Amino acid sequence: MLQPAISPSLMCADIFRLREIIDVFEANGIEYLHIDVMDGQFVPNFCLGTDYCRRMKAGASIPLDIHLMVTEPEEKLKAFPFGPGDFVSVHYESTADVTGALNAVRERGAAAFLAINPDTPETVVLPYLPLLGGVLLMTVYPGFAGQKMVEGSLEKITRTRRLLDEAGRPDCRIEVDGNVNYEKAPLMRRAGADIFVVGTSSVLGPGDLNGNIRRMRRLLAEA
Repeated sequence: MLQPAISPSLMCADIFRLREIIDVFEANGIEYLHIDVMDGQFVPNFCLGTDYCRRMKAGASIPLDIHLMVTEPEEKLKAFPFGPGDFVSVHYESTADVTGALNAVRERGAAAFLAINPDTPETVVLPYLPLLGGVLLMTVYPGFAGQKMVEGSLEKITRTRRLLDEAGRPDCRIEVDGNVNYEKAPLMRRAGADIFVVGTSSVLGPGDLNGNIRRMRRLLAEA
């Protein structure tokens, strides 16, 4: 199984303490910074845009994990700052040209992830496996923070891991996004996930940020 990594969701971070929070992430070896981009069309909400990504790319040493919840992402990727070491997720449901969107990410040296909604079967990833660095499984419906995990998500993680392994892609990562709390993260890990998007239900919730990160790392290591 691939080593677990933590990718805090910056939409859940206190904007008035953002520099302090990034410093703590860097000191604790946080692997990725998850940036949710929403256009009000693919999802009924607006969130973090191109300038936010640009400033984060310039001001933090941690690679970006850009989650594009936008229609026709292949037409918009050029506005975002990313490159080698970064991840960019595009939604299967957001475009008629999935291959074009994934290749546009890869052409700039970043790892292309295919995100799928809770109601989308994991088998849709099969035609795109040669292009993928990972699969982003939404364990809540995209667009809003604070939701509960959709029933059947753990089983879907297990099926996805099996599908990837049987297709000869044990290196293809599984990222999980939605209600990744201290109780569910170990279950997701045992099911086969290895990148964990954390927010207000765990690392960015109440308590000391350093202690929260250490707690999550311990739980994932013990799972």
